[in-house]
Amino acid sequence: MKTSNLLMHWGPFVVDSDGQHVVAVSGHPQDPDPSPIGASLKQSQQCRVARPAVRRSWLEHGPGSSPELRGVEPFVEVDWDEALDLVAAELTRVRDAYGHQAIFGGSYGWGSAGRFHMPSNQIFRFLRQFGGCTDVWGTYSSTAVEGIIPYIFGMPYFAAQGQQTSWSVVAEHTELFVSFGGVRISNAQVSYTGQGPHRTRDWMQRCRAQGVTFLNISPLRDDIEAQFEPRWIHPYPGTDTALMAALIHTLIVEDKYDKDFVQRYCHGWPTLSAYLCGDSDGLAKSADWAAGITGLNSAEIRSLAHEMASKRTFINLTYALQRQDHGEQPYWMAVALAAALGQIGLPGGGFAFPFGSAGSPGNGQPPKRIPSLPVPKRPADMPVISVSRIVDLLEAKAGERFECNGRNGAYPDTHMVYWAGGNIFHHHQDLNRLNRAWQRPETIVVHEPFWTSMAKRADIVLPATTPLERNDLGAAETMLLSMQAVLEPFGQARDDYAIFAELAKRLDFGATFTENRDADEWVEHLYEQFRTSNNFAPPYEEFRELGTLHHDMPPMGTPTQVFLSEFRADPQGKPLGTPSGLIELVSETIGAYGYADCPAHPSWLEPYERLGTDAALKHPLHLVSNQPIGRLHSQYDHGEASQQQKHKGREVCRLNPSEAAARGLQEADVVRIYNDRGACLAAVHITDAVMPGAIQLATGAWYDPDDKGMCKHGNPNVLTRDKGTSQLAQGPTAHTCLVEVERLDGEPPAITAFDPPAIVARNS
Repeated sequence: MKTSNLLMHWGPFVVDSDGQHVVAVSGHPQDPDPSPIGASLKQSQQCRVARPAVRRSWLEHGPGSSPELRGVEPFVEVDWDEALDLVAAELTRVRDAYGHQAIFGGSYGWGSAGRFHMPSNQIFRFLRQFGGCTDVWGTYSSTAVEGIIPYIFGMPYFAAQGQQTSWSVVAEHTELFVSFGGVRISNAQVSYTGQGPHRTRDWMQRCRAQGVTFLNISPLRDDIEAQFEPRWIHPYPGTDTALMAALIHTLIVEDKYDKDFVQRYCHGWPTLSAYLCGDSDGLAKSADWAAGITGLNSAEIRSLAHEMASKRTFINLTYALQRQDHGEQPYWMAVALAAALGQIGLPGGGFAFPFGSAGSPGNGQPPKRIPSLPVPKRPADMPVISVSRIVDLLEAKAGERFECNGRNGAYPDTHMVYWAGGNIFHHHQDLNRLNRAWQRPETIVVHEPFWTSMAKRADIVLPATTPLERNDLGAAETMLLSMQAVLEPFGQARDDYAIFAELAKRLDFGATFTENRDADEWVEHLYEQFRTSNNFAPPYEEFRELGTLHHDMPPMGTPTQVFLSEFRADPQGKPLGTPSGLIELVSETIGAYGYADCPAHPSWLEPYERLGTDAALKHPLHLVSNQPIGRLHSQYDHGEASQQQKHKGREVCRLNPSEAAARGLQEADVVRIYNDRGACLAAVHITDAVMPGAIQLATGAWYDPDDKGMCKHGNPNVLTRDKGTSQLAQGPTAHTCLVEVERLDGEPPAITAFDPPAIVARNS
């Protein structure tokens, strides 16, 4: 029996195996609230890619052959030397014929929480040492807020997030916790770099015990769990900016806003106030105006404004708020609302982004720096796109221009996609459009442990190991874990580093890439770098024996941290990094860009579709495609935790009883959810936890289309539109989506999402 600590994006675990299979998974002893997703690690050997595989037409006829057969054509298994020779030759061919910019380097980074084996670090170290590739900025989770926050506060988004008010301060000082998008425990249990002990539930229990009132503003009642006794209001999805504008307007006209704060600490208040009061456009953003947009009662809006002004109020926004058309605006308007209340920088007041979206921000303790594989800087002459604009890239003609964040760029002609880490056929929008654009490149290479929908649509698939099959370092907040392999690599799987090392050797920069270390030597090297600046760390072999190394952990309640407290205390001596040194409610920099879809101050801008408009006459339900409970994105969708959330293997959608009754739907009916972009199937669950006018279907079901593009398995991204939030950030807009639903007639088709592709002999 082998036993080891393992850090996943959803937390630390102890894993037992017999060397071939995982036999038991338990939460780490230091984790008070382990994620249920850990149970799915027991299915880690299912749906695996066993050997290097090449799509038959590509192998027989070369790059660009029959791309329309991606996803349906059989593969031919080849040995590693042949596979690596093919990839190295194709990288060389594309570079020499079209330039480095013709290669798109893709990674969504969630493939490993280990410090060394993170796929994004591996692929970008390799491709940048090779000479570069077309690259991306931002994330599907947070591109819009990453785009707007630097203009408001003069600091990068993740730097601001690291300064967020701590839970201990909220518990001690907050009276009213207003969360746009809720505080979903399952979302708070994941983190890109690996989640440490899960404490969000404990903190929320402490907050409630000390009298904090939680207000959940969301289409889903259970976005804050019932145990925390939340109040719930549910404006039409996507109208939060209008609600916030009306709250500020009420404070202005009733003289309840903090005049001193907006004058002393903010730039642009007179301009914003004129907009909200209608002086600049003739339309007052009043509670009556917002009632017609949000579906709320105007008296309810005014009452909430009064309550927020009379209490120590903490405003929280989740990532979901900015994954919509004009997603920059709700975050900017929320800052303006917090400024009008005048509580920014005070204990228990102001705002946060985002409690309940990714781990537990604002714990007040600077994390220990754990070294990772060094990645060279991006070559200055390589194109950069917003991460969610890949289909625009693939569809564009060479030289076609685009705007992003004040920069006018040109799309290159993409001939090759090289991807390691992630599954674009889960997280991208309008998957049928993506499927068509995916036929444009001549070659697609994917590193993948599993036969995902993305792997099935590649030309060359290189089998990669999972975190269970390799050694690494896991940095989990106040713990450093020695992650030791508990399984032998499945089939002929190799880790990403070994694959890239062999390719780099073939391309004549092997020593530069490896620095003459194998993967285990790199892991030890990174630990020794950590040890040189942390004298409490024991020698490496002793660390491996211990398994877990604890940093200093403060007791519950300490230390404390208040966002922008130093700025509030001394705005002249501690100015922000904005042009004015103040919180910018008006940005002349953004104004100079001339973007109609992102003006110089926070604004209500009509989305391309929403409830209460003519678009809802045809598709009268707003789709809420939130994060799943039983998996992280699409990871381990075949696993125990994910399968427990399904009905007979099919994804479950949730619908309000009034909407189900209007359509004659019964519990567990298989339904077709559709709009003009696509359709998918799901089993319906009827519950009043979903507001009338909405339907909820979590993301992450492995894309499983029939021959007409309908996803049999229930992936909502066949329904979502692939459009940027604005020319500023160009983030995804998945949460702006109207649909209709109907009972499926007849026997539903079988789910084939987890079936591997056909493997055939060469020239068969």
